[in-house]
Amino acid sequence: MALSPNDAAGAGGDRHVPAAEEGHRAIPNIKLQRLPHLTDYLPDLQTHPNPLDSNPFFHPISEFYITASDVILRHILHDLSESFPSPGPHLAYNRAGPRKQVYFKPGHVRAAIVTCGGLCPGMNTVIRELVVGLWGLYGVREIFGVRAGYRGFYSGEPVELNPKLVHGWQKNGGTVLETSRGGFDLDKIVNAIENRGFNQVYIIGGDGTMRGMVEIFNEIKRRKLNIAVAGIPKTVDNDVGIIDKSFGFQTAVEMAQQAINAAHTEAESAVNGIGLVKLMGRSTGHIALHATLSSRDVDCCLIPENDFYLEGKGGLFEFLDKRLKDNGHAVVVVAEGAGQDVIPKCDQSHVAEKDESGNPVFLDVGGWLKSELKKWWNRDHPKELFTVKYIDPTYMIRAVPANATDNLYCTLLAHSAIHGAMAGYTGFVCGPINGNYAYIPVEEVARAKNPVNTRDHKWAWVRSITNQPDFGSH
Repeated sequence: MALSPNDAAGAGGDRHVPAAEEGHRAIPNIKLQRLPHLTDYLPDLQTHPNPLDSNPFFHPISEFYITASDVILRHILHDLSESFPSPGPHLAYNRAGPRKQVYFKPGHVRAAIVTCGGLCPGMNTVIRELVVGLWGLYGVREIFGVRAGYRGFYSGEPVELNPKLVHGWQKNGGTVLETSRGGFDLDKIVNAIENRGFNQVYIIGGDGTMRGMVEIFNEIKRRKLNIAVAGIPKTVDNDVGIIDKSFGFQTAVEMAQQAINAAHTEAESAVNGIGLVKLMGRSTGHIALHATLSSRDVDCCLIPENDFYLEGKGGLFEFLDKRLKDNGHAVVVVAEGAGQDVIPKCDQSHVAEKDESGNPVFLDVGGWLKSELKKWWNRDHPKELFTVKYIDPTYMIRAVPANATDNLYCTLLAHSAIHGAMAGYTGFVCGPINGNYAYIPVEEVARAKNPVNTRDHKWAWVRSITNQPDFGSH
C-alpha cells in the first residue's frame, strides 16, 4: 500500500498516518516504524541517480522504484464488524526495493560480508547473491568477505570476492567464508571496519548476531561514520520474529522428512518399535511442527512451547502404550529445547552453562527420552519385546545446500539488502512480511521472538493428526 507523500516524507518516521478517505472500509490509522538513515546524522550527504537507470537488463518506469510512501502492514487481518476494535495504530514498515536516488557512488563502495553463528542452508547463496548483486546491479567492484564471523574483522585479512570466484557457491552447504560463535569485541570490530575503509557492511546471522549488529550500528552512528549496516536474518529454527520465515527453514523441514521416514521404517519393522527423532529447535518448535504436518507418520510431537509429562493419566507413556497396542509401532518427534523442565534436577548441573553466543547449553532431551522409554517398558512390560531407534539428524539438516525455494528466497533477501544500503538506509534487516519484502529496524528484530502459537489452528492440526494428549491440561 502507499501513503501520501506528506505522510511518508523522508526516510520514514515514527508517526501516525491518517486513513485514506476512499473506500467503504478504511484502516483508521497507521504507524510507520522509523527506519534509520545515514542522513539522520550526516545531513549533508549527496544523492546520485540510481545506476539501474543505465543497466541494460532493466527498463525502469515510474512504478519500478520504491518511494517512501510505499509501506507494508505488519498485520493484514482485520475485523470489519468492529466487534473487536484495534487496540492501537497499525504498524507498517518501509517496503524493500530500489530507490530512484542512491547515496553511494558505485566506484566509492567498499562492501564487507560476514557470516556468524551456526550453519544454515542457504548461507552460501546469500553471499553469492550479495556479490553478484553488488557487482551486476550497481557496478560495485570492491567486495570483501570477512572470515570466521565477527572476530574475523580484527583477527585476519578479508578475502576479495567477485562473481567468478563465487560462481557455484549456492550448490554447497555451510559457508565458504567460515563462521564462528562469539568473538564480539565492539571497539575492535568498528575500528577494523573504519580502518579498512568499508562503507557497506552486510551481516548474516541469527538473533545473537542481530543483537551484536545493534551495537555495531549504534557505535558507527555515534562516531558519525558514513557506513551503511544491513542485516540478513539467518536461523534454521525460524525463531526470528516479525518476518514470515527465515531462509533455510523450508530446506530443514524437507530434510527432516528423511529422518522421520527412517524412524518410521525402523519402528514399523520391529515388534513394539518406537522411532524417536530429535529435530532442531532450541526455543521454538517450528521445524518439529511443520515436519510433523508434512510427514503424517508422526504419532507425537513435543516442542518447547508445550510442556509434557511422562507418567500418569494423559501422560506420554500412557499414550504410547495405547498406540503400540493399536498399531504395533509409534514415531515421536521432539524439538531439542523441549522437556528441559522435566529432566531430573540431578542431571541439570550444567544447564546454566552458555555457549559462545550466549545461548543456554541444553541437555540432550532425545537421549534422555530414549532412556526413560526403555526404563518404562522394562518396568511395565518386562517380558515383551521392545525397540527404540533414536535418530538425531541435526548436523545433516543444517549443513546441506538450500533447496530451490530457499535459493530463490536468499536471492531476494540479498538484493533487498543491497537496494537498502545503496539508498542510504542503515541499521535495518530485510525480510518478507505478509509475502512482501520490507526493511525493519534491527533493534526490533533483535528483540522480537517467534514462538509457536499453541492456541492457533496449526497446533490444533498437529493434535488432530497425531491424536496426542493435551499435556497442558494435567
